[in-house]
Amino acid sequence: MFRGAIVALVTPFRNGTVDEKALCDLIESCLADGASGFVPCGSTGESATLSHAEHKQVVELTVQAVRGRAKVIAGTGSNATAEAIDLTRHARDVGADGALLISPYYNKPTQEGIYRHYEAVARAVDLPILVYNIPGRTASNVLPETLARLAEIENVAGVKEASGNIEQISNVVRLCGPDFIVLSGDDTFTLPVLAVGGHGVISAAANVTPRDFVDLCRTWEAGDIERAQAIHRKILPLCAALFLETNPIPIKAALHLMGKITDEIRLPLTRMTPANLEKLRLALKDHGLL
Repeated sequence: MFRGAIVALVTPFRNGTVDEKALCDLIESCLADGASGFVPCGSTGESATLSHAEHKQVVELTVQAVRGRAKVIAGTGSNATAEAIDLTRHARDVGADGALLISPYYNKPTQEGIYRHYEAVARAVDLPILVYNIPGRTASNVLPETLARLAEIENVAGVKEASGNIEQISNVVRLCGPDFIVLSGDDTFTLPVLAVGGHGVISAAANVTPRDFVDLCRTWEAGDIERAQAIHRKILPLCAALFLETNPIPIKAALHLMGKITDEIRLPLTRMTPANLEKLRLALKDHGLL
């Protein structure tokens, strides 16, 4: 259902509002390079700074721009279960193929609370749901045993795993079975996650270089391990530069340098520091993107 190179879309801004043209142009560029899906309104899309109206605007626009040519997995997470249900219902109603929900942040639920949160959304909305596990942002970790329980719910389809722990991700694959979708949430973990039985990646860096992530996933699926390893090594320096500062600061800076969006970003995030911006520019040049 959801596999391959899925782009965690930035939300371009112009003069303080969503730049719809830039977003649509970015989607077209990624589609031309073979992206299999898009996630609007995730962490990379600065969802925490979007109003509800803007959030729904971006999801609707993405569905309309993609026009069924790839999957759209709307970011609909919240640390309030009722709000997550509302956003997920909207995503379903406007035609999204699925929803990605970050594990509740700040209020630090127990594993039982995490389970019940996702269970409540899944029971309320008939849409495939992906759990998003990113302990570095949420202060909680969705354990493999909790995901195994969630996998028993019909429309909990899989997980975006950004725990940074390949042993944990391996245990998710082991406990949840082959039909449970496991996607890397860390760009540089794409190949390791594929190697332990995962299905692809939801990638921030794919905004900048979608073809590399498409080729990495496709070559692995084709059984060309050496080529997949070569692509993995190729993207490492660029990915390092694209995460010199908090995501999506460098991703937006890179896209601006490439002439694709403005460099607007919303507080409390700020534009990239000059020193890091120069390192990023050189990495883009070395990668053949400038």
